Amino acid sequence: MAGGKIRKEKPSSRGAPSSNHYQGGISFHKSKGQHILKNPLLVDSIVQKSGIQSTDVVLEIGPGTGNLTKKLLEAGKMVVAIELDPRMVLELQRRFQGTPFSNRLKVIQGDVLKTDLPYFDICVANIPYQISSPLTFKLLNHQPSFRCAIIMFQREFAMRLVAQPGDTLYCRLSVNTQLYARVSHLLKVGKNNFRPPPKVDSSVVRIEPRKPRPQVNPKEWDGFIRICFIRKNKTLGSIFRIKNVLSMLEKNYKTLQALQQLQNGSSGSTNAEIDISALGDSKEDQSMDMDDGTDDEMEVEDGDADGEASEFKQKVLAVLKERDYSEKRSSKLSQEEFLHLLSQFNMAGIHFS
Repeated sequence: MAGGKIRKEKPSSRGAPSSNHYQGGISFHKSKGQHILKNPLLVDSIVQKSGIQSTDVVLEIGPGTGNLTKKLLEAGKMVVAIELDPRMVLELQRRFQGTPFSNRLKVIQGDVLKTDLPYFDICVANIPYQISSPLTFKLLNHQPSFRCAIIMFQREFAMRLVAQPGDTLYCRLSVNTQLYARVSHLLKVGKNNFRPPPKVDSSVVRIEPRKPRPQVNPKEWDGFIRICFIRKNKTLGSIFRIKNVLSMLEKNYKTLQALQQLQNGSSGSTNAEIDISALGDSKEDQSMDMDDGTDDEMEVEDGDADGEASEFKQKVLAVLKERDYSEKRSSKLSQEEFLHLLSQFNMAGIHFS
């Protein structure tokens, strides 16, 4: 509906069963993530929980045939709907043509991930689940910042978004999202509330961007968090002893030292333009740090030929000794602890991008 590719359908052989579902003569395709909300009580509940004001511009992603769009138009000042499927765009235009809503609805045909988002106060979306992660961070990267987003996600993805330290589903996605937003679970939605029904249940989540936005270099943060969650249930002391990790960090360290000498002590880095959209990893929708690897994949650096740790390794381990980080696990580390540890690494001249 809002993202992915639209392909021409091959005509099916006569009498063959069809996986398409219909509403008003329009077929819906599961392969494109087209699952239309059919329960009017659920639609009302989503609009109510959105807290839309009469002066709000509402961004709707994947409006489909307009069941939710109508309620949004009744609640807000204007609705901007982004829809990929040209058939749905025509259906929306036909549905509201000649009604009092026609001049308060703007429909944009296109892939939401490739579309420049307009100004909006609130986003309400029932999206194709395969674009969940990139869309989340595209929204969080949007400026000026919006008030909140109410989004329907696949249930497991939603529970990862709201997971807290110590929860089984706490992962890199949880940490990255909660750095930039307050995330809360609103309601669980059974698969039978959709036409056609998806294979799994869904959840509606509320996302409120943090204001002001945390002044963290997103590339630095992403590199750091990726390392911490290589094995989220291993101690950080074990993770930062991995040969590949130490090698990469030492290479960064030497490169930055050389740059600082060239630039008279200035690293040349800046947070003036912070783009966090790259944190959205489409592959993360399926894998999301399950920590199911084996210890054989972790080649640990025990020391040099003389049995002594390298000078750089000692520098890394010295940072981890503060607050006993070396014995802590990413699966139980809070947002504040991650931020503090990253700042300590940076103060020691150790960087992750």
